[in-house]
Amino acid sequence: MLKEYRIVLRNSGLIDPENIDEFIAADGYRALQKALKSEPIGIYEEIIDSGLRGRGGAGFPTGTKEKAAAVICSDCTRYVICNADEGEPGTFKDRVIMETDPHTLIEGIAIAAYSIGAHKGFIYIRGEYGLATRRVQLAIEQAYDRGFLGKNILGSGFDFDLEIRRGAGSYLCGEELTLIESVEGKRGHPRIKPPYPAERGLWGAPTLINNVETLANFPAIILNGAKWYRSIGTEKSPGTKIFTISGDVNKPGFYEFPMGVTLKELIYDVANGVKDGKPFGAALIGGAAGTFASEQHMDVPMDYDKLREVGLTLGSGAVIVMDDTRDLNQVMLSILRFFKHESCGKCIPCRVGTTQLYNLLNENLTQGNFDPAKVYPELIRQAGMIAKTSLCPLGQSPILPLKSLWEHILVSQIANQ
Repeated sequence: MLKEYRIVLRNSGLIDPENIDEFIAADGYRALQKALKSEPIGIYEEIIDSGLRGRGGAGFPTGTKEKAAAVICSDCTRYVICNADEGEPGTFKDRVIMETDPHTLIEGIAIAAYSIGAHKGFIYIRGEYGLATRRVQLAIEQAYDRGFLGKNILGSGFDFDLEIRRGAGSYLCGEELTLIESVEGKRGHPRIKPPYPAERGLWGAPTLINNVETLANFPAIILNGAKWYRSIGTEKSPGTKIFTISGDVNKPGFYEFPMGVTLKELIYDVANGVKDGKPFGAALIGGAAGTFASEQHMDVPMDYDKLREVGLTLGSGAVIVMDDTRDLNQVMLSILRFFKHESCGKCIPCRVGTTQLYNLLNENLTQGNFDPAKVYPELIRQAGMIAKTSLCPLGQSPILPLKSLWEHILVSQIANQ
């Protein structure tokens, strides 16, 4: 069986997440101690050299964001925000990190804060994550008691305070600028980019915002070095990725592997194959805002660039597997219903467009003479217009599952009929 390579999840299941002494015994907070003895520039340069890319879905170079927030002004207030909203269907990696090893996250946030000169940080946690919230809060309190947070951390002269903010169930608040609006106490509506958070984020100040998995990589990188991290994964997508596998598989769960593992390995070697021995039908990679993969994509390396070359996206790392009995048109209808429901309504293209997409597919499916060759090109045309005119990623997302389902699966199904 394919063996996991755990970096972010190295302590998961091995230590008591509510006991800081067990975390410290597992080399916890050593990376923070090392970072505080270095110049901040050395920290974000190490992250740049590591090649770490954002694990939230976009895959943007993490160190580049970090540096941008650090150098934009010489003497100004800065903030760090951890995006733990995680509302993408099929995704639960960040929840696992927070529930099983919350101190790794706190250590990563503190290192990031030191590197950009931020003295205040927030962890924005999805409202439904009760256990994760409780354990992160306990870990924060323990970190304060031991001097890893607060005033003059470990005698370094660096001050950093960290607190939790709870989300209220909005999928849209997983988008960074919408999340910032929510942290400020406003309604979760998107802002227009630019400016980006590193330029003008929380309360108008430069802000570094990353998701849980991204920040949880910081301690290992600082402790072991960028060269070590680059030796794992692929050239352009170094390191590991947590994949959350669900759906029609025998062994659903969360697994951490080096970037470049294949879909075939994840489904058949790790998740023990499709349930009941049924043939593989499709896999939705990245959740609702992801892309459909077919049998022909089984051997494509799962990293940002290799997947993009074949019209797929890695996204959050969710892998939702469907056997060949699943009605993929109904799956697509559920996805469009989800986007319709989650649209905040601020911009017309998304507010009206997501409803129109859902109604168009639903009406055609219920008429009895459904012709995907006529319906999907029109859905894709409209979704493309919505993507070009919407304010935030929600309106830009329906095109991804629609286009990939059509091009990767439905076209060949029609040709074989």
